[in-house]
Amino acid sequence: MSTLQLAQRITEELRSRLPEQRKTQREAAGMLVATMLDVRSPNTVDLASGLGRVTERLDMRLQWVSRVLSNRLILPHEVMSPFAREALEKAGKRNAALVVSMDQSHISAGFEMLMLSLRYKQRAIPLVWCVKETEGGIGFAAQKALLEQLTALLPECVKIVLMGDRFYGTPDLIDYCRTQGWDWRLRLKENYTLWVDGEETTLGALARQAQRFLKNVSVTRKATRTNIGIVHEKGHKEPWIIAMSAEPGYYKTLDYGMRWGIECMFSDLKSRGFSLEETQIQYADRIERLVLVMALALYFATSCGLWDEQNNPMPYEKRGLKKPHAP
Repeated sequence: MSTLQLAQRITEELRSRLPEQRKTQREAAGMLVATMLDVRSPNTVDLASGLGRVTERLDMRLQWVSRVLSNRLILPHEVMSPFAREALEKAGKRNAALVVSMDQSHISAGFEMLMLSLRYKQRAIPLVWCVKETEGGIGFAAQKALLEQLTALLPECVKIVLMGDRFYGTPDLIDYCRTQGWDWRLRLKENYTLWVDGEETTLGALARQAQRFLKNVSVTRKATRTNIGIVHEKGHKEPWIIAMSAEPGYYKTLDYGMRWGIECMFSDLKSRGFSLEETQIQYADRIERLVLVMALALYFATSCGLWDEQNNPMPYEKRGLKKPHAP
């Protein structure tokens, strides 16, 4: 299938999901997504070179790519919403709880991306994201804004378990999850203070003592209450100190491992896939639209893979077995 044919297919899919979107925006998005699947590059010159547009010199195609990525009428959240909502609805029918991960990834010099993703098998599906011009962590205000976007997409009566690395195990995020009625598995920093048996200590001090499971303890000066599991697995450099809503225990603490799907997804967007970290774009909103193109490309590639899995299963898939490991 040529890039032009693929672009037409993707454009039709966008039309069915976003009937109110302007035709020119839909066609532009369809063309860029198809080109991204072909060239797998964040470089605007590479995208311009791979465009299936029949005429125009390279410099004119490059201008076209730049105009699309700078078009403020193309809102990544609005375009991605129907795809994210469908993924959440399908996952909600299969699973008792939806595992949503929050994590931050370095894009390029001066830019960071915060993303919420849905765990699917051993990987993750991008749901909502934002890009900020910063050298450090993206704070709770931006986290809350993304979480509210996610809440608007959720089907009714679904159970959410929010996973987050140690940058997100904060009193504010724990309180947010409690308010929403969500479960959480959030890694905590070792320097957090807490009160155990009437004495003040740190999580790091407890982690050095032994495996611990604590119920309803107060963490930090804000005295946010949560259950905590502390596990140091053999071969791991550091212990897992996990705040959780569930009854604390060994296996509940290991639930935190489910967040690794988002790391695989970041690899798809970056070094093992579209090489997002190599972009030369210097505007946060344009990077967000570039991520939209990549996220849609992942969606369509995954959809094709799922269709093939269902219609042309491998022998081990027919027997309901896992994929065998390569020798």
